[in-house]
Amino acid sequence: MTRRKLLNIELGRVSAQEYKELPESGIVLVLDNIRSAHNVGSAFRTADSFKIDKVWLCGICAVPPSAEIHKSALGAEDSVEWEHVDDTMEAIIRLKSEGYVVLSAEQTIGSVMLDEFSPQQGQKYAVVFGNEVSGVRQDVVDASDMVIEIPQYGTKHSLNVSVSVGVVLWHLRSRLPI
Repeated sequence: MTRRKLLNIELGRVSAQEYKELPESGIVLVLDNIRSAHNVGSAFRTADSFKIDKVWLCGICAVPPSAEIHKSALGAEDSVEWEHVDDTMEAIIRLKSEGYVVLSAEQTIGSVMLDEFSPQQGQKYAVVFGNEVSGVRQDVVDASDMVIEIPQYGTKHSLNVSVSVGVVLWHLRSRLPI
């Protein structure tokens, strides 16, 4: 059997405009004070890959246009809707008022392991990821409807935020119909 790598033209990717016309996934991404523009760009690229509806950039997050974001996002900052707010709690309050269940990806007392979390069909989710050093702010964790945690088995107790975004979004999208 031949396993020739596919050319980009063979992948059937949609344009940025076609992306915006696709049905909503019901999932938004909230970045809580992510300091690295490269991590922000990676989050955009992952959000595009999983057809996430919007990226909320909060606090110190870099915003497009940015060469550093573009380097990692590869243009996904143009396909995925985004909004910047000065304070993460502002985004959380707005999202809750719009019917989103707010999930913080963090390690806390009482967190639910990601492999034990099953998203509910028809429910909208806002998933919060925190600063590379300090994580999701405590007041944001307190305001969340649930905290989900990625199981880890090695000596380290954290993943790069962009890796965490990929793991959690894959989990949600793999369990919700597209």
